[in-house]
Amino acid sequence: MTKIKPFKAIFYNREKIKNPSYVVCPPYDVISPAGQKYYHQLNPYNFIHILLGKDLPNENKYKRAGKLFRNWLKKKILIEDEKPAIYFYSHQYNLMGERKTRLGFIALLRLQDRNSAIFGHEHTHLEAKEDRLRLIKQVKANLSPIFVTFLDKKRIIQRVYNQYLQDKEPFLDLVDSEKNNHKLWRLQDRDVLERIEKEMKKENIFIADGHHRYEVARTFREQMKKRYKGAKQDKDYNYILAYFTNTDSRGLTILPVHRLLKLRARREFDSLRLRLKEYFFVEEIKDRMQFFFRMQRGGRTEHLLGMYGNKKYWLLRLKNIKIPDMIIKEKSKDYRSLDVAILNHIVL
Repeated sequence: MTKIKPFKAIFYNREKIKNPSYVVCPPYDVISPAGQKYYHQLNPYNFIHILLGKDLPNENKYKRAGKLFRNWLKKKILIEDEKPAIYFYSHQYNLMGERKTRLGFIALLRLQDRNSAIFGHEHTHLEAKEDRLRLIKQVKANLSPIFVTFLDKKRIIQRVYNQYLQDKEPFLDLVDSEKNNHKLWRLQDRDVLERIEKEMKKENIFIADGHHRYEVARTFREQMKKRYKGAKQDKDYNYILAYFTNTDSRGLTILPVHRLLKLRARREFDSLRLRLKEYFFVEEIKDRMQFFFRMQRGGRTEHLLGMYGNKKYWLLRLKNIKIPDMIIKEKSKDYRSLDVAILNHIVL
């Protein structure tokens, strides 16, 4: 069973922060060193100072983040919402000249237990988890939502938005440094919130992004349970901040997976290319734009991988659809049909 609930979010105080575009930043794990420097210089109250602080000599960046967070709350740079809400979120972005809109909502998601229907798919790394655990221990807040999808056959997201929110002005409307448009609406009607909670109970939840944060939240929950033994209330540490969106949505884009393979010499690439011919038709493509066009078109109807090496482009087309069944025997048929599985098990 999936359990969600509304919450009182913490926002920038618009009386003190006139232009919210200067204080937002991307998720911590996609910020480059150059991006980290840019956002640190952009505004002294940019969220990067808490989310991904700089490493400074003789200073613990996690403790610094915790102090900053509490200080901003004290100075009312950050303020808590008056009533619990579920926050509907529209994200508009450009992709290959097309303007796309993804709609979803932000709520608290109860962390997995025996009866939960929450599924992940990524392997996680200890270093990244230790980093986020040190941060949450100091800040004691969810700083960014995990990204989850569900089938939404009942059209919960679109139906609630159309009925209660589409004619209302968003309380937050900003354009970020990458020209993405973000809008937020509050939904605080208790009857509607209870209806959403009830309808979400039967939904299976799939983590699209945020596996490290999810595992860290579970570790933090266990530590809090040991510290506060016998706590009977449904404490907030049993939940994680999550953004929910429809799996079957035109606004949801899955971009290609890229892998960088480091070879010691040019002849190793030539050897790899010859060995790949056992499983793939290997075709050199002279033009870069033609290469991407062929990949996009061909990938819809067959197993197709793109390869770049020695300043040349190559298309790898699987010779026989039964090859994955012969090589990736221990996995399900659906798994064997994924291009990323073919990349990992046959190429790499």
